[in-house]
Amino acid sequence: MNIKNQHLAELYAKVEKRNAGEKEFLQAVGEVFESLSPVADKRPDLIESGVFERIVEPERFIQFRVAWLDDSGKVQVNRGFRVQFNSAIGPYKGGLRFHPSVCSSVIKFLGFEQIFKNSLTGLPMGGGKGGSDFDPKGKSDNEVMRFCQSFMTELQKYIGPDTDVPAGDIGVGAREIGYLFGQYKRIRDEFSGVLTGKGLTYGGSLARTQATGYGLCYFTDNMLKKKGDTFAGKTVVISGSGNVAIYACEKATQLGAKVVAMSDSNGYVYDANGIDLAVVKQIKEVERGRIKEYAARVPGAVYTEGKGIWNIKCDIALPCATQNELNGDDAKALIANGVKYVAEGANMPSTPEAIEAFLANGVYFGPAKAANAGGVATSGLEMSQNSQRLAWTFEEVDNKLCGIMKSIFENASAAAKEYAQEDNLVAGANIAGFLKVAEAMKAQGVL
Repeated sequence: MNIKNQHLAELYAKVEKRNAGEKEFLQAVGEVFESLSPVADKRPDLIESGVFERIVEPERFIQFRVAWLDDSGKVQVNRGFRVQFNSAIGPYKGGLRFHPSVCSSVIKFLGFEQIFKNSLTGLPMGGGKGGSDFDPKGKSDNEVMRFCQSFMTELQKYIGPDTDVPAGDIGVGAREIGYLFGQYKRIRDEFSGVLTGKGLTYGGSLARTQATGYGLCYFTDNMLKKKGDTFAGKTVVISGSGNVAIYACEKATQLGAKVVAMSDSNGYVYDANGIDLAVVKQIKEVERGRIKEYAARVPGAVYTEGKGIWNIKCDIALPCATQNELNGDDAKALIANGVKYVAEGANMPSTPEAIEAFLANGVYFGPAKAANAGGVATSGLEMSQNSQRLAWTFEEVDNKLCGIMKSIFENASAAAKEYAQEDNLVAGANIAGFLKVAEAMKAQGVL
């Protein structure tokens, strides 16, 4: 870590000792502290009020047992988590992730990132995150339902529309949100906006499904415009083939680009003619299949097992799969092939070495907490609609999303110009997101 401010360097050493072994969380804190060094230099009042010490410590961390019955009647036990990291600017807000990799470090890293991401949207939302090491893949609908009901039976004690509003994330889609919401409603005997990402028949928002992928492209479009450029005619590579990747592909294509590759955890497909998104949607959204099936259905498409998608030549790279999927060697391969823009659709998908390489080689880089904030921004819009008992049109929500992503880009750019270097959106996003929360924490006293 290259944390130049002495106070933050010493504080990071304490965080490292207190959270030993939690590499994802420490990576996130280290990156933010590197960006905030010039802020700490200019704002001794924030040091004196203990804002930095408080912002890296969750207000509440909840871990619980989730016991459920599989279809054979056997008892299964998973771990459930919820971190309520910071509520200085609004109720805790952040998704639930169901994946075997979920642990305290992953949940804390995601919750910490969510503080700044939510702040950047301009909406009154604090930072939180949750999930379980449960894997919905290969489970029947009834098994997923029983797990979700058991999970919510415990989680409902700690959440509410004005306290903590979870949403979906990896492994938690429309099916899981429905089961979770139904159980909350049954136990609490209330119909409220306690979850976002709900179905349209029971309080969900139009454009929420598309929001993270569309928002990523709206943010990238602002990056392109800053350089006098557009999506038109650009070659794009997108990792992942889940919700974010699918709708990033859709919007990038609408904006005139050609997406030539997508992936999943097994491998990637390359289609020189441009990805046929209808085929991907059928495989991933309807059949819940693997991306390799694309090559069997589309003439000329090639499937490659394993990693390597970042070796494909492109103008724009959009990592949309999972954390730390794009490492230093991958970044070097992209740079050698002439990539001009990289924007993150997943949470922290680029390693510190990759980010350093991009910034050092003039690649315009959009960090996740800014570039993938479209999902939580539209969740915030869903909360507004629920509170008002209204339903906005797709166009209304999409227009608001586009405006929010433009504002995030402009605020991150302005903060970068004031405190760091103009094109360093990593520093700009961290600083802009932090300052709003820091001022609120300072105003509310020591809590």
